[in-house]
Amino acid sequence: MTADTLIDLKNLSPDELSGLLAEMGQKPFRTKQIIRWIYSRGATSFADMTDLSKDFREALSARATISDLQAEVVEVSQDGTRKYLFRLADGQTIETVRIPMEGERATLCISTQVGCAMQCAFCLTGSFGLVRNLEAGEIVNQVCAALKDGPINNIVLMGMGEPLHNLDNVVKALQIFYLAEGFGYSARKVTLSTSGLVPQMRELGQRIRVSLAVSLNATSDAVRDELMPVNRRYPLKELMAACREYPLQSRERITFEYILIRGVNDTPQDAKRLVGLLHGVKGKVNLIPYNEHEGSSFHAPTPESIEAFQTYLLNRDIVAIRRASKGQDISAACGQLKGQLERAQECLPAPESK
Repeated sequence: MTADTLIDLKNLSPDELSGLLAEMGQKPFRTKQIIRWIYSRGATSFADMTDLSKDFREALSARATISDLQAEVVEVSQDGTRKYLFRLADGQTIETVRIPMEGERATLCISTQVGCAMQCAFCLTGSFGLVRNLEAGEIVNQVCAALKDGPINNIVLMGMGEPLHNLDNVVKALQIFYLAEGFGYSARKVTLSTSGLVPQMRELGQRIRVSLAVSLNATSDAVRDELMPVNRRYPLKELMAACREYPLQSRERITFEYILIRGVNDTPQDAKRLVGLLHGVKGKVNLIPYNEHEGSSFHAPTPESIEAFQTYLLNRDIVAIRRASKGQDISAACGQLKGQLERAQECLPAPESK
């Protein structure tokens, strides 16, 4: 086999890995053994797997490879936020953000696509358009790379791309995250954020457990149509019905992400409508002040409007958490670092012809 035809083991679900090893005449316990090496110990070479026979390691090397990601650019904020720009094998780039939490805890925000097809008006990533889906290994490798800088307590699929637009690879990555012999994350430690692809939300709930976050950002179809074109296909009535039907365990809630944009969706009337929308839904609201970026006509809300919006929800027994923006001194908003790099490359002189 050539390097191009070797199987990347990180692209395989646990069942697919078991099938490959069975095909090679190996016993079932080898699956857990290799999973432990790749995801728990971070091995990127079969030579590292010292408890496997030399013949088996050579046979694996002839059939498969173990991919890895190295950050091309890392920006570190004064508050500890760390933003990675990864260049993929085909030259495309994606972003991942490590967000420090209380104490020694950290959350990792990962990407699922190169670019995004959703074209949300407030999102810089949408301006790039969709280039391609990430493979499962490319999703998983963001976690592998970030773990080199310390433990990751929570994973959020909220970076570049719409996860449910890449459902098969995302489900496979989730299966890998949950492996007890590997990363060992529970479903409540992993959150998937969607703009509201209703059929895929229903399919996700049937296929695998994961904490769900819905990027809501508006309380009327007229405003959401403008902010999030996906609403024209799946309007609020359909979206909220899918949220009510989403399978939740007793203490689980859907997180509704609400980016507050000055003069667009931060009025008292919006707060009142939001209470109505959430009626009958087990949910909580994350209020996120808009992160201004170059080229956008939107503006961050005033502190007074944030306070008033949150207070209205709290007074009506809705859990409403104000999310402080982190990494303000670096390219923290999704797509900013990628955009800066691409603009810099466009400014480079063209190579001289020979």
